[in-house]
Amino acid sequence: MLETRVPGSLVAFVAAVLFGAVALVLIFAFVYSRVTPHSELPLIRKGNVAAAIGFGGALIGYCLPLASAISHSVSFSDMLAWGGVALVVQLGVLGVARLSVRHLFDDIKKGRAAAAVLLAAISLSAGLINAASMG
Repeated sequence: MLETRVPGSLVAFVAAVLFGAVALVLIFAFVYSRVTPHSELPLIRKGNVAAAIGFGGALIGYCLPLASAISHSVSFSDMLAWGGVALVVQLGVLGVARLSVRHLFDDIKKGRAAAAVLLAAISLSAGLINAASMG
C-alpha cells in the first residue's frame, strides 16, 4: 500500500499561512470599522442591509488580493507584506469613495442600499485590480 506523508514543516507552513491570513482579515475588519464614521457591526446587528453590503464588499475586496498574495508569495513574510499593501489600498479606496460621494456614509447609516452597492462595487473593483497586479 502506498503511504503519502506530508512533511511536518509543510504542515506548519500551511498552518502559519492560514493563521496569518485569518489574522490579516480580522485586522482589516477592525481597522476598516474604525476609519468609517459609523460602526458596521452594530448597524448590521440592527438589520441595516446597506451596512452589510458595504462592509461585505470591502471584506471581499480585501480578500481577493490577499488570496493572490497567499498563492504568489515566496514566504510567509512576503504574504504578510502584500496583505498589508492590500489593506492600505482598500483603505485608500474607501477614502476616495468618501471624498467622491458626498453623503456616502450618512446614506449607508440610514440604510440606503444604493450607496452601499456603489461602495461595494468600488471596493471589489479595486480588490480585483490589486489582486491581478500581485500575480
